[in-house]
Amino acid sequence: MLSLMRKHAGTWMIKIILGAIVVVFVFWGVGSYTSRRSGQVADVNGTIISLDDYRASYTTLVEQVRRSFGNNLSEELIKTLQLRKRALDQLIDRSLMLQAAEKFKLAVSDEELAESIRNIPAFQTGGVFDNQRYINALNSNKLAPETFEVQQRDSLIIDKLRTFISGNIKVSDLEARQWYKWNNAEVDIDYVIFEPQRYKDIKPTDEEIRNYFDENKNSYKTDPQIKTRYLYFKPEDYAAKVTVSEDDIQEYYENNPEKFKTSKTVEARHILIKVDANSEAEAAEAARASIDTIFNMAKEGQDFAELAKQYSEGPTKTKGGYLGAFTQETMVKPFADAAFSMKAGEISEPVRTQYGWHIIKVEKINPEKTLSLGEAEGDILKTLKADISKNLAYDEAEAVSDASFEGQDLDSIARDRNLKILATEPFSQQKPPKGIKNGTRFAAVAFDLPLNEISDVQDFGDGYFLIEVVDKIPAQIPELKTVGANVKKDLLKEKQDEKARDEAKELLLELKNGKLFAVISQKYKLAPKKSGFFKRNDSIPAIGSEPDIARIAFRLSDNNKLPEDTIKGQKGYFVINFRTRKEPTLEGFEKEQTEIKERLLQQKSFKTFDAWLTQLKSQSQISIEEGFAGS
Repeated sequence: MLSLMRKHAGTWMIKIILGAIVVVFVFWGVGSYTSRRSGQVADVNGTIISLDDYRASYTTLVEQVRRSFGNNLSEELIKTLQLRKRALDQLIDRSLMLQAAEKFKLAVSDEELAESIRNIPAFQTGGVFDNQRYINALNSNKLAPETFEVQQRDSLIIDKLRTFISGNIKVSDLEARQWYKWNNAEVDIDYVIFEPQRYKDIKPTDEEIRNYFDENKNSYKTDPQIKTRYLYFKPEDYAAKVTVSEDDIQEYYENNPEKFKTSKTVEARHILIKVDANSEAEAAEAARASIDTIFNMAKEGQDFAELAKQYSEGPTKTKGGYLGAFTQETMVKPFADAAFSMKAGEISEPVRTQYGWHIIKVEKINPEKTLSLGEAEGDILKTLKADISKNLAYDEAEAVSDASFEGQDLDSIARDRNLKILATEPFSQQKPPKGIKNGTRFAAVAFDLPLNEISDVQDFGDGYFLIEVVDKIPAQIPELKTVGANVKKDLLKEKQDEKARDEAKELLLELKNGKLFAVISQKYKLAPKKSGFFKRNDSIPAIGSEPDIARIAFRLSDNNKLPEDTIKGQKGYFVINFRTRKEPTLEGFEKEQTEIKERLLQQKSFKTFDAWLTQLKSQSQISIEEGFAGS
């Protein structure tokens, strides 16, 4: 039933061939990229968003939220945050932006892509791109270089689109000055706080607890759950079946010469005087004059490392300009051409790159080296065993999948092949099953399966899985006796909150009727406190971060000292009273003007781009499959 290519796609020989193609054509963006579509979620002007893309986007969002909420993440919260809708919206927006970029003929060259990857700190060692670190970082995130480079290219294109749409936006001096005055004004208030926990004498009755539960049953509803069983094909379990011959090792060694070569590297120091690519001629000339002076000092015999510490403007300044060992392709071309044409001990003439002017001193040249078969044999054996074990695990998983597709049930397949069926306890998407390394992805796949249907072969990074959903447990409202303690606790909290709110309103009303703050507060065993001066976006002294209090306080004045209502804060209900306001002088404006303009420009750019994207979306043909719209 399977084609020849599908049957043998997992073998190590095919992987070698594909790996060679990736090494030669993909790394700097020359290769093509396709993704397997397993179901359509939406159509955006003819561009299909697949179920795989949607799952990946949704899983990423859930993980981001989980880091904030931990075990408090529930199905109800996911619905409240509209994570499913947000995941799809992100994919739709991305498709629209890429389509628009193509229409405007915006593109990213292979060199731009390569340069952006070289400049990602996570892929650098000592400020220099490290190819092995790049591969390791992608492997740890289960990303192929091809996949990452397509994503990176798309991101760069979208950045260009943002610049294209928002490039003509300006911020005037008047706008900046008005923002400075608004943002630096200060206000001082009196306040009291009614904290709910101060009311200790509230005792909810059994009847009140029952009534509260009846009115709020949905708040205690359990998350939907499923129960699964599965087969786990762990590569390590197949290692005993693997036999690797000397011929296999020899063949691998001969077919993968690049794996056993250490490229020629140069160890060097450099001194950088920065020059922006778009800088004025005068600034460029000044930089050239500076680098010429330093070059002459170096040629006269002054210590190169000390000159770098004193004059260099690069990130390696503190290390005397030391770059470590690097290959030719990891440096920008003018720099690499100069460094690799020099001998150890030589100092280059000034070299211009997009970063500015450089002087290079080569300290050591490490020639290309190739490991012998004997030196490489141990690593090759380990690699082949791991690959073949993984292929055997995949082949058996595929065979079981095919058997289930042809009508055999999981029990008979497992019995025939002497496989052990594993089972999970009921679990929700928010609390994935225990004992599975990538439980989140396992849960995402399982919840998309119909009852009693067996999944396709799933690769979660540590082997292959076939999953069958054996029970679906809908969300349920539990009996009161099961959640009674929580209901009582919630009711008590609500009653305390009501009491604090009511007494705060009473005090505010008496203030509006002319009573003195200090006098009337004594009735509630409280004493007004002074906040001290604070700005709109600052934390309030002795209170903390309370945006609503700050917002309302800045609306008050000598003619309107009291707010319309109490203010609900993090610790309780606040009643505030205006004391005085202080306007800023413009002495500090000149110092902050450039930064303020940049911040306002960024804000205006984002608003402009969002407005443009909203309009583009309204003019586009977007169809969403049933079950995904607004979910």
